[in-house]
Amino acid sequence: MAVGPGELPNFLPVKGVRLGIASAGIKKPGRKDLVVFELAPGSRVAGIFTRNQFCAAPVTLSREHLAAKAPRYLLINTGNANAGTGEQGMHDAQTCCEALATAAGVSREEVLPFSTGVIGEPLPVDRITGAIPQALANGDEHHWAQAAAGIMTTDTRPKGATREVSLGGHKVAISGISKGAGMIRPNMATMLGFIATDARIEPGLLQTLASELGEKSFNRITIDGDTSTNDCCMLMASGQYSGPEITADSADLPRLREALWAVYLELAHAIVRDGEGASKFVTIEVKGASSPEEALDVAYTIAHSPLVKTALFASDPNWGRILAAVGRAGVPDLDLDALEIFLGDVCLVRHGGRAPDYSEERGQAVMDQEEIVITIDLKRGAISETVWTCDLSHDYVTINAEYRT
Repeated sequence: MAVGPGELPNFLPVKGVRLGIASAGIKKPGRKDLVVFELAPGSRVAGIFTRNQFCAAPVTLSREHLAAKAPRYLLINTGNANAGTGEQGMHDAQTCCEALATAAGVSREEVLPFSTGVIGEPLPVDRITGAIPQALANGDEHHWAQAAAGIMTTDTRPKGATREVSLGGHKVAISGISKGAGMIRPNMATMLGFIATDARIEPGLLQTLASELGEKSFNRITIDGDTSTNDCCMLMASGQYSGPEITADSADLPRLREALWAVYLELAHAIVRDGEGASKFVTIEVKGASSPEEALDVAYTIAHSPLVKTALFASDPNWGRILAAVGRAGVPDLDLDALEIFLGDVCLVRHGGRAPDYSEERGQAVMDQEEIVITIDLKRGAISETVWTCDLSHDYVTINAEYRT
C-alpha cells in the first residue's frame, strides 16, 4: 500500500558519478542489497547524520572519514543496520571499507560506509566483502534506478528524483535516491538519502546546502515518530560540469538551490507516500505562529497523534482529535477564540468551537481523499512551518510485528 503512482523518473546521469549494484545475500538470497557510489577525483561530499545517541557504527565511521579526506566511494548495504553492535560493529564497518579501498586502489578513509536494516545483528562481513568486486565491475552512470531498488528495506517501491538546471549557460544535472518507510522521524534527514550533482560547489557552501535543504525537507517528515540509528543524507558534487565554481556570492546560486530543493523535497515526500501501511499523504501546515519551534510543536503533536492518524486511515472526519492535539501541544497562552483549524478548505474550528458553516458531509468529502491538508492558523505571529505525515493502518502493525520473520 502506498499513496500516488510512485514511478521512478528517467534519471539524468551525473558526470563523475558511477553506481554499481550487487547481491551479497545479506538477508535474502539473490536480492540486490549492495550499492557502491564511485566519485570522480576532486568530488566534494557533505552530509547530515542522525542525532540518535545509539548511532550505528557506519554513521560514526562516515563522520570520521568525511572529516579526514575527500570521499571517493560510498558503500551501502541493506538488510543489516550494524547498529547496537559495539566494538565489533565498528571493526566490521572498517573491514568493509578496507576491502572496497583495496579493490579500488584508494585509502580506507576515502570510503564512506552506510548500513540499513535490522538493529543488533552482527554484520555479515564476508558476504559484503565478497560482493564488492561485483558492485565495482557493475559501475555505470546510468544505474540510478537499480541503485534506488538496491537500498530498499521495507519500502514497497524505489524512490528517486532528477532535475536539470542551466547555470551561466552550462547544463547541470541533479539526481537522487532515498529509502525509508518506517522508523521515520528523522531528526536530521531520512534513513538514507543520496543526492548528486555535477556542479562544482565550494565546500563550505555544499555543507550549508546539505544542512539547510535537509532541515526543511527530510527533517519535516514523520511516519511513526521514531528516529533511526542509521539516518544519513549525503550531498555530492563531482565538479565535472564546464562552468565555474558556485560560491555563496554566485548569481547562479538561487537557481541551483531551487533545483536541489525540488529533488530533496520530492525524495522526502516519496518516503511518506510509501510509509509502512500508508493510505494517506497528509500535509500539516501551521501558520500564524510566534516562532518556528511553536509551529513545529503543534504540527508534530498532530502528526504523531495515534488518534488523529487512525481517524485518517478510517477517513473519519473526527475533528475533535485534531482540536485536542492542538490544545496539548504546549503553546503558552493560546487564544482559543482566535485560532482556526481547517481540513482542506473546510473550516472545522472557529471562535473556540465548531465552525458555524461546518457540516459532516463537507468534512467527509475531504477525508475521503488520498491527499489531505490540515491547516492550523494560531493567529499569534508571522511564522509558518509545514510537516508531512501519513495515516496509521492495520498494515503498519503487521509489518513491524513481523519485521524479523
